[in-house]
Amino acid sequence: MSAQRVNTGRILGTPVPMLLPPEGAVHVLIVGEAPGPRGADKSGVPFFGDAAGKHLYGALQRLGAVVLPPEVDTLPWDGAAFTAAGLAPIAHGVALGNAYDRCPTNDGASFRAPLRAELESPRNLARLNRDLDQLVTHGLKGIVTLGRVATRTVDVLLAQKPRPTLARQALPHPSAQGLLSMAPDRGKGAKMAALQEVWMVGCQRAIMRAGYPAPPEALS
Repeated sequence: MSAQRVNTGRILGTPVPMLLPPEGAVHVLIVGEAPGPRGADKSGVPFFGDAAGKHLYGALQRLGAVVLPPEVDTLPWDGAAFTAAGLAPIAHGVALGNAYDRCPTNDGASFRAPLRAELESPRNLARLNRDLDQLVTHGLKGIVTLGRVATRTVDVLLAQKPRPTLARQALPHPSAQGLLSMAPDRGKGAKMAALQEVWMVGCQRAIMRAGYPAPPEALS
């Protein structure tokens, strides 16, 4: 872990690079919006410790696309706690990243959503293109976007530099707001645990449709 990633109680706002497999092909890239203040901003790993990332990692574990240290189950789902314990996930066949690579903040204390001008800036789009160029050389077959912001940013990126060979799948964001938005009647009367399970199954299917070679039993 980077020595910079310590729990100061403030947002670090430093770049969080993609999580890549230590070896082998990368079949699918999963793209979120931005690192969260209590999760990836502190852990330095996309989605790791982010509240919504827990459901994503659960879906990836079912596919065999990620391995989490068993100690994760004994700790709160929190990026600073994972960093302090020296924990990190290991990806297999997938890469994880964000449309914006750092936790957005104006004052170092409070999170804000990334601005469209930031997401679609030449610097940020160039970073995303470099990431895709790198992954294509490792066998990338598709992209899965989580939420409207990530989907819109990838749409802009691919409009500027089309990559017609890549399959694309879009999912609602796995936050509570995103889960409610995908439910009938905007989730009225629905149990959050049930919505989370539906999202996780949908996430597994989207990753497989994007090119991850998981066996059908993975969805059982």
